Amino acid sequence: MSGVFRATLPIVLASASPRRSELLAGAGLTFTIAPSASEPDPLPGEDPAAYACRAAAAKAAGVAADNPAACVLAADTIVVVGGDILGKPADAAMARAMLGRLAGRTHEVITGCCLIAPDRRMEFAAISRVTMAAWPADALSAYVATGEPMDKAGAYAIQGQGAFLVNGVEGSYTNVVGLPLAMVLGVLSDWGVIEPRA
Repeated sequence: MSGVFRATLPIVLASASPRRSELLAGAGLTFTIAPSASEPDPLPGEDPAAYACRAAAAKAAGVAADNPAACVLAADTIVVVGGDILGKPADAAMARAMLGRLAGRTHEVITGCCLIAPDRRMEFAAISRVTMAAWPADALSAYVATGEPMDKAGAYAIQGQGAFLVNGVEGSYTNVVGLPLAMVLGVLSDWGVIEPRA
């Protein structure tokens, strides 16, 4: 495999997200995938960033227990608008409602990350601000009809057909995709889990 980095320790991605896999693979890393079903609901009044970190930690815990010699990476991405956490829509009507709330406004995309290596652990959250264009209802409905919004937090994919919805991003673009890549690779490099290829 070509790429900038290589792993010095087995890496396990505790996520079934193809977007997270693509980002890690694009950096040159080899890893295994062990999706976790653990994803707690937000607590009343819970800070969104704290919730995203707690959800990521819940995903990482079981996978790390099964892979004690590896470095486990888990992440949970949420969209926050008006103080409300928007997860993945349950159906097309919910997707349409979410997109209606986001249209013409700026919202936050927060990814909580949990990294667990054999001798250390870290949790952190990355926050990006995304400004959406004020597209009319028929355009939003046409996007929902593509099916793409259905497994995405906030009901859109910035790297897919939903790119037309976004006017601008402040902060990490890859965070909006689902993983703050520079931050994650920075931690892995500091820990000696990855290194530049010779």
